Amino acid sequence: MSGLLVQIDDILRRRGPLLLHPTRSALLRLILCVVAFGTFYGAIMGGFGGIQGERLWQIFNSALKVPLLLLGTSLIAWPSFFVLNTLVGLRRDFARATTALMAAQAGLAVVLASLAPLTVVWYASSADYAAALRFNGLMFAIASFAGQGLLRGHYRLLIQRNSKHRWMLGTWLVIYIFVGIQMAWILRPFVGDPGAPIEFFRRESWGNAYVVVARLIYDAVRR
Repeated sequence: MSGLLVQIDDILRRRGPLLLHPTRSALLRLILCVVAFGTFYGAIMGGFGGIQGERLWQIFNSALKVPLLLLGTSLIAWPSFFVLNTLVGLRRDFARATTALMAAQAGLAVVLASLAPLTVVWYASSADYAAALRFNGLMFAIASFAGQGLLRGHYRLLIQRNSKHRWMLGTWLVIYIFVGIQMAWILRPFVGDPGAPIEFFRRESWGNAYVVVARLIYDAVRR
């Protein structure tokens, strides 16, 4: 337990030992951080509308979905990132790069968990489902912004070793955002409308998120 807390401190402080000596156990602890803290925030997020009866299933579903979103997006984006790193001659540093990426994900999950009390206060103050969606979107935006800052900090040593890592960092962000948008769309609902049946996936969940976003932008422009 103490080792996990030390590693969390290293993540948030962007300390070098995590990258200088990347090990399998360190990577597993980072994944554990994502699962533990992501599950915690997901459970809080799913508590909108009550924590009794069928709403308990929504809490359970949301608790599963947040770490699934974070780890699933990284897993899908990882192979292409590995190939690109190999093509530009950075394969030797890929273990450190993977550790840096997972450290950022773990940091994002920790920040999300730290924002959970704010979510509880919001839920206690408002019964508006649309407002709850916007608020959780804001919490994810804050955590994502913090995660990107952590990623840049952990990547600093790699960039010092080889400037090509700076370009690979930008490439990762593009791939991650592209995959993450579709993953978030598929995994809806995260909060769950209290007036709708509890379901893990929505019936239209396998649609194309980018087409929907494009239509929303088009309709907004036409108005």
